[in-house]
Amino acid sequence: MAASQEKSTFRMAADAIDLATVPWRTLWTGSTMPALGLGRFGTDRFTGEQVAAAVLEAASVGYRHFDCAPVYGNEHLIGHSFRAILEGGISREDLWVTSKVWNDKHGEGDVIASCEQSLRDLQLDYLDLYLVHWPFPNDHPPGCDIHSRSMDAKPHVHDNFMTTWRQMEALVDRGLVRHIGTSNTTIPKLRLVLRDARIKPACNQMELHPHFQPPALFQFTHEQGIVPIGYCPIGSPNRPDRDRTATDTVDVEDPVIVHIAKRLDVAPGVVCIKWAVQRGQVPIPFCVKRAQFVSSLRAVVADPLTNQEMSDIAAIDRNCRLIKGQVFVWRDGQSWEDLWDPTGDITPP
Repeated sequence: MAASQEKSTFRMAADAIDLATVPWRTLWTGSTMPALGLGRFGTDRFTGEQVAAAVLEAASVGYRHFDCAPVYGNEHLIGHSFRAILEGGISREDLWVTSKVWNDKHGEGDVIASCEQSLRDLQLDYLDLYLVHWPFPNDHPPGCDIHSRSMDAKPHVHDNFMTTWRQMEALVDRGLVRHIGTSNTTIPKLRLVLRDARIKPACNQMELHPHFQPPALFQFTHEQGIVPIGYCPIGSPNRPDRDRTATDTVDVEDPVIVHIAKRLDVAPGVVCIKWAVQRGQVPIPFCVKRAQFVSSLRAVVADPLTNQEMSDIAAIDRNCRLIKGQVFVWRDGQSWEDLWDPTGDITPP
Protein backbone atom coordinates (compact mmCIF):
# COMPACT_ATOMS: atom_id res chain seq x y z
CA MET A 1 0.00 0.00 0.00
CA ALA A 2 1.06 3.60 -0.57
CA ALA A 3 1.87 5.47 2.62
CA SER A 4 -1.12 7.75 2.19
CA GLN A 5 -3.48 4.74 1.96
CA GLU A 6 -2.21 2.75 4.93
CA LYS A 7 -4.53 2.72 7.92
CA SER A 8 -2.79 4.42 10.81
CA THR A 9 -3.46 3.68 14.44
CA PHE A 10 -3.14 6.11 17.31
CA ARG A 11 -2.36 5.74 20.98
CA MET A 12 -0.90 8.09 23.55
CA ALA A 13 2.81 7.63 24.22
CA ALA A 14 4.09 6.54 27.61
CA ASP A 15 6.09 9.76 27.90
CA ALA A 16 3.26 12.08 26.83
CA ILE A 17 3.25 15.53 28.41
CA ASP A 18 0.46 16.23 30.91
CA LEU A 19 -1.93 18.41 28.91
CA ALA A 20 -3.06 20.17 32.08
CA THR A 21 0.38 21.77 32.27
CA VAL A 22 0.40 23.19 28.72
CA PRO A 23 -0.53 26.92 28.64
CA TRP A 24 -3.45 28.16 26.56
CA ARG A 25 -4.38 31.52 25.05
CA THR A 26 -7.85 33.04 25.39
CA LEU A 27 -9.31 34.58 22.22
CA TRP A 28 -11.73 37.51 22.15
CA THR A 29 -14.57 35.00 21.69
CA GLY A 30 -13.72 33.37 25.03
CA SER A 31 -12.44 30.22 23.33
CA THR A 32 -8.96 28.96 24.17
CA MET A 33 -6.18 27.66 21.96
CA PRO A 34 -2.97 25.81 22.93
CA ALA A 35 -0.07 28.25 23.28
CA LEU A 36 2.19 25.99 21.23
CA GLY A 37 1.34 24.54 17.84
CA LEU A 38 3.02 22.49 15.16
CA GLY A 39 3.48 24.10 11.74
CA ARG A 40 2.94 21.76 8.80
CA PHE A 41 4.77 23.69 6.10
CA GLY A 42 6.96 20.92 4.73
CA THR A 43 9.44 23.11 2.83
CA ASP A 44 11.29 21.27 0.08
CA ARG A 45 13.13 18.99 2.47
CA PHE A 46 10.42 16.62 3.69
CA THR A 47 7.70 14.62 1.98
CA GLY A 48 4.03 15.01 2.69
CA GLU A 49 4.05 11.52 4.15
CA GLN A 50 6.75 12.51 6.64
CA VAL A 51 4.80 15.60 7.64
CA ALA A 52 1.58 13.61 8.12
CA ALA A 53 3.36 10.92 10.16
CA ALA A 54 4.77 13.63 12.42
CA VAL A 55 1.23 14.87 13.14
CA LEU A 56 0.29 11.44 14.43
CA GLU A 57 3.39 11.13 16.57
CA ALA A 58 3.16 14.69 17.88
CA ALA A 59 -0.42 14.09 18.98
CA SER A 60 0.72 10.97 20.83
CA VAL A 61 3.05 13.03 23.04
CA GLY A 62 0.53 15.79 23.73
CA TYR A 63 0.30 18.24 20.81
CA ARG A 64 -3.23 19.42 20.12
CA HIS A 65 -2.61 22.46 17.89
CA PHE A 66 -1.79 21.95 14.20
CA ASP A 67 -1.29 24.67 11.59
CA CYS A 68 -2.11 23.62 8.01
CA ALA A 69 -2.67 25.20 4.59
CA PRO A 70 -3.61 23.86 1.15
CA VAL A 71 -0.59 25.52 -0.47
CA TYR A 72 1.66 23.24 1.60
CA GLY A 73 0.41 20.37 -0.55
CA ASN A 74 -0.10 17.89 2.29
CA GLU A 75 -3.57 18.43 3.76
CA HIS A 76 -4.91 15.32 1.99
CA LEU A 77 -2.26 13.27 3.80
CA ILE A 78 -2.61 14.98 7.17
CA GLY A 79 -6.32 14.16 7.03
CA HIS A 80 -5.51 10.47 7.49
CA SER A 81 -3.59 11.35 10.65
CA PHE A 82 -6.48 13.41 12.03
CA ARG A 83 -8.90 10.57 11.34
CA ALA A 84 -6.64 8.16 13.21
CA ILE A 85 -6.27 10.57 16.14
CA LEU A 86 -10.04 10.98 16.44
CA GLU A 87 -10.69 7.27 16.03
CA GLY A 88 -8.06 6.68 18.70
CA GLY A 89 -10.15 8.45 21.31
CA ILE A 90 -9.10 12.12 21.15
CA SER A 91 -12.12 14.41 21.17
CA ARG A 92 -12.48 16.82 18.26
CA GLU A 93 -13.04 19.59 20.81
CA ASP A 94 -9.58 18.92 22.21
CA LEU A 95 -7.88 19.60 18.87
CA TRP A 96 -7.12 23.01 17.42
CA VAL A 97 -6.75 22.90 13.63
CA THR A 98 -5.95 25.92 11.48
CA SER A 99 -6.00 26.20 7.71
CA LYS A 100 -5.81 29.11 5.28
CA VAL A 101 -7.18 30.40 2.01
CA TRP A 102 -4.47 30.81 -0.61
CA ASN A 103 -3.93 33.89 -2.75
CA ASP A 104 -5.60 32.54 -5.88
CA LYS A 105 -8.88 31.94 -3.99
CA HIS A 106 -9.69 35.49 -2.88
CA GLY A 107 -12.48 35.87 -5.44
CA GLU A 108 -16.22 35.82 -4.81
CA GLY A 109 -17.24 32.27 -3.84
CA ASP A 110 -13.69 30.94 -3.96
CA VAL A 111 -13.03 31.33 -0.22
CA ILE A 112 -15.92 29.07 0.74
CA ALA A 113 -15.00 26.48 -1.89
CA SER A 114 -11.40 26.50 -0.71
CA CYS A 115 -12.43 25.97 2.90
CA GLU A 116 -14.75 23.14 1.96
CA GLN A 117 -11.90 21.44 0.08
CA SER A 118 -9.60 21.77 3.09
CA LEU A 119 -12.28 20.22 5.29
CA ARG A 120 -12.60 17.28 2.91
CA ASP A 121 -8.84 16.83 2.72
CA LEU A 122 -8.35 17.14 6.48
CA GLN A 123 -11.37 14.87 7.11
CA LEU A 124 -12.91 17.33 9.55
CA ASP A 125 -16.37 18.86 9.97
CA TYR A 126 -15.07 22.30 10.95
CA LEU A 127 -11.88 24.28 11.43
CA ASP A 128 -11.00 26.07 14.62
CA LEU A 129 -9.27 28.89 12.74
CA TYR A 130 -9.22 29.92 9.09
CA LEU A 131 -6.78 32.59 7.92
CA VAL A 132 -6.29 34.70 4.82
CA HIS A 133 -2.78 33.42 4.07
CA TRP A 134 -1.49 36.65 2.47
CA PRO A 135 -3.29 39.96 1.97
CA PHE A 136 -2.25 39.96 -1.72
CA PRO A 137 -4.23 38.07 -4.39
CA ASN A 138 -1.00 37.09 -6.13
CA ASP A 139 -0.27 33.44 -6.85
CA HIS A 140 3.05 31.90 -7.79
CA PRO A 141 4.15 28.46 -9.05
CA PRO A 142 5.17 25.90 -6.39
CA GLY A 143 8.90 25.91 -5.77
CA CYS A 144 9.55 29.07 -7.79
CA ASP A 145 12.51 31.31 -6.97
CA ILE A 146 12.27 34.84 -5.60
CA HIS A 147 12.40 36.37 -9.09
CA SER A 148 9.13 34.76 -10.16
CA ARG A 149 6.28 37.20 -10.76
CA SER A 150 2.62 36.64 -11.54
CA MET A 151 1.43 38.32 -14.74
CA ASP A 152 -1.78 39.14 -12.85
CA ALA A 153 -0.08 40.50 -9.71
CA LYS A 154 -2.15 43.13 -7.92
CA PRO A 155 -1.56 45.41 -4.92
CA HIS A 156 -3.52 45.18 -1.70
CA VAL A 157 -6.76 47.14 -2.06
CA HIS A 158 -8.81 47.30 1.12
CA ASP A 159 -12.23 47.13 -0.56
CA ASN A 160 -11.17 44.04 -2.48
CA PHE A 161 -9.80 42.47 0.67
CA MET A 162 -13.10 43.09 2.44
CA THR A 163 -14.85 41.12 -0.30
CA THR A 164 -12.65 38.23 0.75
CA TRP A 165 -13.28 38.95 4.43
CA ARG A 166 -17.08 38.89 3.96
CA GLN A 167 -16.70 35.33 2.70
CA MET A 168 -14.58 34.51 5.74
CA GLU A 169 -17.40 35.82 7.94
CA ALA A 170 -19.87 33.67 6.01
CA LEU A 171 -17.80 30.61 6.90
CA VAL A 172 -18.36 31.40 10.58
CA ASP A 173 -22.08 31.93 9.96
CA ARG A 174 -22.27 28.52 8.28
CA GLY A 175 -20.42 26.77 11.10
CA LEU A 176 -17.58 25.65 8.85
CA VAL A 177 -15.03 27.54 10.94
CA ARG A 178 -15.07 28.73 14.55
CA HIS A 179 -12.71 31.70 14.17
CA ILE A 180 -11.21 33.73 11.32
CA GLY A 181 -8.01 35.71 11.14
CA THR A 182 -5.33 37.35 9.08
CA SER A 183 -1.75 36.43 8.24
CA ASN A 184 1.23 38.48 7.08
CA THR A 185 -0.85 41.58 7.70
CA THR A 186 0.52 44.94 8.84
CA ILE A 187 -0.87 47.52 11.27
CA PRO A 188 -2.39 49.86 8.64
CA LYS A 189 -4.11 46.94 6.92
CA LEU A 190 -5.37 45.56 10.23
CA ARG A 191 -6.73 48.95 11.28
CA LEU A 192 -9.02 49.05 8.26
CA VAL A 193 -10.17 45.45 8.73
CA LEU A 194 -11.01 46.18 12.37
CA ARG A 195 -12.92 49.28 11.27
CA ASP A 196 -15.05 47.49 8.69
CA ALA A 197 -15.32 43.87 9.82
CA ARG A 198 -18.52 42.42 11.21
CA ILE A 199 -16.47 39.59 12.77
CA LYS A 200 -13.05 40.82 13.80
CA PRO A 201 -9.88 38.73 13.41
CA ALA A 202 -9.19 36.38 16.29
CA CYS A 203 -5.53 35.95 15.35
CA ASN A 204 -2.84 37.42 13.13
CA GLN A 205 -0.17 34.97 12.03
CA MET A 206 3.20 36.58 11.38
CA GLU A 207 6.92 35.97 11.42
CA LEU A 208 8.18 36.17 15.01
CA HIS A 209 11.55 35.08 16.42
CA PRO A 210 14.28 36.64 18.59
CA HIS A 211 15.97 38.35 15.61
CA PHE A 212 12.61 39.59 14.27
CA GLN A 213 10.32 40.75 17.07
CA PRO A 214 8.27 43.61 15.40
CA PRO A 215 7.38 45.24 18.72
CA ALA A 216 4.84 47.71 17.32
CA LEU A 217 2.83 45.06 15.45
CA PHE A 218 3.09 42.65 18.38
CA GLN A 219 1.81 45.30 20.78
CA PHE A 220 -0.96 46.39 18.41
CA THR A 221 -2.36 42.87 18.12
CA HIS A 222 -2.45 42.50 21.90
CA GLU A 223 -4.15 45.87 22.34
CA GLN A 224 -6.82 44.86 19.83
CA GLY A 225 -7.46 41.48 21.45
CA ILE A 226 -5.89 39.64 18.49
CA VAL A 227 -3.69 36.68 19.40
CA PRO A 228 -0.32 36.79 17.59
CA ILE A 229 0.71 33.44 16.11
CA GLY A 230 4.40 33.28 15.26
CA TYR A 231 5.87 31.30 12.41
CA CYS A 232 9.64 30.77 12.01
CA PRO A 233 9.93 30.85 15.83
CA ILE A 234 13.52 29.58 15.85
CA GLY A 235 14.56 31.34 12.65
CA SER A 236 13.37 28.63 10.23
CA PRO A 237 16.64 26.75 9.64
CA ASN A 238 14.80 24.39 7.25
CA ARG A 239 13.25 27.11 5.09
CA PRO A 240 13.71 26.67 1.33
CA ASP A 241 16.96 27.91 -0.17
CA ARG A 242 15.00 30.37 -2.30
CA ASP A 243 13.99 32.21 0.89
CA ARG A 244 17.59 32.73 2.04
CA THR A 245 19.54 35.92 1.49
CA ALA A 246 23.07 36.97 2.37
CA THR A 247 21.90 39.36 5.09
CA ASP A 248 19.92 36.75 7.04
CA THR A 249 21.03 36.14 10.62
CA VAL A 250 20.79 32.90 12.61
CA ASP A 251 18.86 33.09 15.87
CA VAL A 252 20.09 29.79 17.28
CA GLU A 253 23.70 30.95 16.93
CA ASP A 254 23.18 34.22 18.80
CA PRO A 255 25.44 34.33 21.89
CA VAL A 256 22.53 35.32 24.12
CA ILE A 257 20.44 32.35 23.01
CA VAL A 258 23.40 29.97 23.23
CA HIS A 259 24.29 31.16 26.75
CA ILE A 260 20.75 30.56 28.02
CA ALA A 261 20.63 27.17 26.30
CA LYS A 262 23.79 26.13 28.15
CA ARG A 263 22.28 27.17 31.49
CA LEU A 264 19.18 25.09 30.85
CA ASP A 265 21.06 22.26 29.11
CA VAL A 266 18.75 22.43 26.10
CA ALA A 267 19.11 23.14 22.39
CA PRO A 268 19.12 26.84 21.42
CA GLY A 269 15.88 26.37 19.50
CA VAL A 270 14.16 25.37 22.73
CA VAL A 271 15.13 28.74 24.22
CA CYS A 272 13.45 30.49 21.29
CA ILE A 273 10.25 28.53 21.89
CA LYS A 274 10.28 29.27 25.62
CA TRP A 275 10.81 32.98 24.95
CA ALA A 276 7.95 33.06 22.44
CA VAL A 277 5.41 31.49 24.80
CA GLN A 278 6.50 33.62 27.76
CA ARG A 279 6.31 36.75 25.60
CA GLY A 280 2.67 36.03 24.84
CA GLN A 281 2.69 34.74 21.27
CA VAL A 282 1.78 31.28 19.97
CA PRO A 283 4.80 29.74 18.22
CA ILE A 284 4.18 27.12 15.54
CA PRO A 285 7.59 25.52 14.91
CA PHE A 286 7.98 23.10 12.02
CA CYS A 287 9.62 19.77 12.78
CA VAL A 288 9.18 16.11 11.92
CA LYS A 289 11.60 14.54 14.39
CA ARG A 290 10.14 13.24 17.63
CA ALA A 291 12.97 14.53 19.81
CA GLN A 292 12.46 18.06 18.52
CA PHE A 293 8.75 18.38 19.05
CA VAL A 294 8.94 16.63 22.42
CA SER A 295 11.61 19.08 23.59
CA SER A 296 9.54 22.04 22.35
CA LEU A 297 6.46 20.89 24.24
CA ARG A 298 8.44 20.21 27.39
CA ALA A 299 10.03 23.64 27.06
CA VAL A 300 6.75 25.44 27.67
CA VAL A 301 5.84 23.54 30.83
CA ALA A 302 9.08 23.79 32.84
CA ASP A 303 12.09 25.99 33.69
CA PRO A 304 10.81 29.45 32.68
CA LEU A 305 13.31 32.03 31.52
CA THR A 306 14.25 34.65 34.08
CA ASN A 307 13.16 38.26 33.74
CA GLN A 308 16.76 39.14 32.93
CA GLU A 309 16.90 36.53 30.19
CA MET A 310 13.66 37.83 28.70
CA SER A 311 15.17 41.33 28.71
CA ASP A 312 18.40 40.06 27.17
CA ILE A 313 16.49 38.41 24.32
CA ALA A 314 14.39 41.53 23.75
CA ALA A 315 17.67 43.40 23.18
CA ILE A 316 18.87 41.13 20.34
CA ASP A 317 16.08 42.05 17.90
CA ARG A 318 17.79 42.71 14.54
CA ASN A 319 14.66 43.38 12.47
CA CYS A 320 15.79 40.46 10.30
CA ARG A 321 12.75 39.37 8.31
CA LEU A 322 13.43 35.95 6.78
CA ILE A 323 10.23 35.45 4.76
CA LYS A 324 10.29 38.61 2.69
CA GLY A 325 7.56 37.75 0.17
CA GLN A 326 9.44 38.91 -2.92
CA VAL A 327 7.17 36.89 -5.23
CA PHE A 328 4.14 38.99 -4.24
CA VAL A 329 5.29 42.42 -5.43
CA TRP A 330 3.07 43.88 -8.12
CA ARG A 331 5.29 46.38 -10.00
CA ASP A 332 8.51 45.91 -11.94
CA GLY A 333 11.53 47.02 -9.98
CA GLN A 334 9.58 47.16 -6.75
CA SER A 335 11.22 46.41 -3.39
CA TRP A 336 9.83 43.65 -1.20
CA GLU A 337 9.73 46.17 1.67
CA ASP A 338 6.66 47.71 0.01
CA LEU A 339 4.70 44.59 0.96
CA TRP A 340 5.13 45.49 4.61
CA ASP A 341 4.00 49.16 4.51
CA PRO A 342 7.28 50.63 5.82
CA THR A 343 5.94 54.22 5.96
CA GLY A 344 3.08 53.28 8.30
CA ASP A 345 0.52 53.60 5.52
CA ILE A 346 -0.60 50.98 3.01
CA THR A 347 1.80 51.17 0.08
CA PRO A 348 -0.18 52.77 -2.79
CA PRO A 349 -0.83 50.84 -6.00
